[in-house]
Amino acid sequence: MGVKQILEDGLKREYEIGLTAAEISTKIDERIATLATQVKMPGFRPGKVPVSIVKTRYGKQVLGEVIQAAIDEAANAIITEKKLRLATNPSLNITEYEEGGDLKAVMAIEIMPEIEEVDLKGIAVEKWSVAISDKEVEQALEQLANENRPTKPIAKPRAVKSGDTVVIDFIGRIDGEAFEGGSAEGHQLKIGSNSFIPGFEDGLIGAKPDTTIDVKVPFPAEYPAAHLAGKDSVFEVKITEIREDDDVKMDDEFAKTFGMDDLAALKTAIQGQMQQQHAAATRNQTKTSVLDALDAVYGAVEVPETLYKQEYDQICHQFYPHAHSHDHDHDHGDHEGHEHAADEGMTDEEKEEASMIAHRRVRLGMVLTDIGQKNNMQVTDEERNRAIYAEAQKYPGQQKEVLEYFSKNPQAAQQLSGPIFEEKVIDYILELAKVTEKTVSVEELYAEDEFEALKKKSRNAASKSGGAKKAPAKKPAAKKPAAKKTEAKKDSTKKAEAKKPAAKKTASKKKDS
Repeated sequence: MGVKQILEDGLKREYEIGLTAAEISTKIDERIATLATQVKMPGFRPGKVPVSIVKTRYGKQVLGEVIQAAIDEAANAIITEKKLRLATNPSLNITEYEEGGDLKAVMAIEIMPEIEEVDLKGIAVEKWSVAISDKEVEQALEQLANENRPTKPIAKPRAVKSGDTVVIDFIGRIDGEAFEGGSAEGHQLKIGSNSFIPGFEDGLIGAKPDTTIDVKVPFPAEYPAAHLAGKDSVFEVKITEIREDDDVKMDDEFAKTFGMDDLAALKTAIQGQMQQQHAAATRNQTKTSVLDALDAVYGAVEVPETLYKQEYDQICHQFYPHAHSHDHDHDHGDHEGHEHAADEGMTDEEKEEASMIAHRRVRLGMVLTDIGQKNNMQVTDEERNRAIYAEAQKYPGQQKEVLEYFSKNPQAAQQLSGPIFEEKVIDYILELAKVTEKTVSVEELYAEDEFEALKKKSRNAASKSGGAKKAPAKKPAAKKPAAKKTEAKKDSTKKAEAKKPAAKKTASKKKDS
């Protein structure tokens, strides 16, 4: 078996693998001999089938298996011996072979770039926090008071109006039959709260105390209880009392109803809760600052073309959907066989933006992975299990099914490790970097979303350099994009599994490079 490198272009490598006819024949004979001890055929005892008959019966199949195994073995040997860190799975193609003759195949790969270590203590980042103003606290306190405002009986008899709290007894019926869960006594309902099915609360407006009325309302078609969904119902409702909102005094006594010592303690708790509500946004801004600092240092790191194209396509579909809306408007019969490029319909400026963002995301993903691996960071089983459980909680009522899915699909469970790993690396960098605290208002925190900020960075970079690198004119069809939660796209080194070569006889052909 012979191996020689035939291409070294940036991160691209190609190796030619050669097998002589004699080597192929020897491997076939070895495989046939082994098979002869295993196959069962009519008229022969197990293990006693003549090799010649086995070769006649299974020769073609064995030929394919032998070629496939030999090329795979050679590919893995190349990767191991040369210590290649793959960016993508290798591509294996037979370029020359006639049955009974020599064989040549080409392995094409992209490797990960070498990333130099940088002293992380020398980079400067901003750690964001949000300042909650006294006005915002007062507004939240007022909202809390309104939500917990006491009620009092109306001073003079009158009809029900929006905003009232009515005390009612009711029985719901469908086709004259009362249904389970459709009745109550002494229930307090605030008109306008929309806590009952649509139309019910409006049906009580205008009713007077100590009267009984029928409220006819249909259950929504999407109502959770299937036996009620879409059904017409009649509620017999007795108005026993009408109450209106009472004044609430925001003082220490009010605070004590929430378990606080005094009003000052309640305000402090509200402020802390509001800051917690913005924790994800402040974390994302801090992370963006870290990524900006890394990008400034590692901006020259070369990006594997395959990973770049995958990310570029995803960005085009996810963030420029307007450019693809025409795809569904055309008559499919007129466009049969036409494959739309991911950036079809996008302007040159949008293509430049998408290209620069794709390069940045892939580059930073590789950098974060490299930092984590060099510092022996790992995601524990416990951390991964917590992530799986948190994912299941996003689907109320289907938690069991979600957990079973991850249990049966280890690869899907493994994908949840990516964000955890990334957060660990970000925290590690924050421990070493020169950190400056940056306190902003809520308005400043949400002034610009992540993608708009990235587009602005790309435009500024293009302006300084005299123009961004143009995106390729035509891209391969994009995969369905997944929801992106973080800016950096975590890269993982692929296994050295090659595409399987065709077992059938192929004509000699030139490799398209």
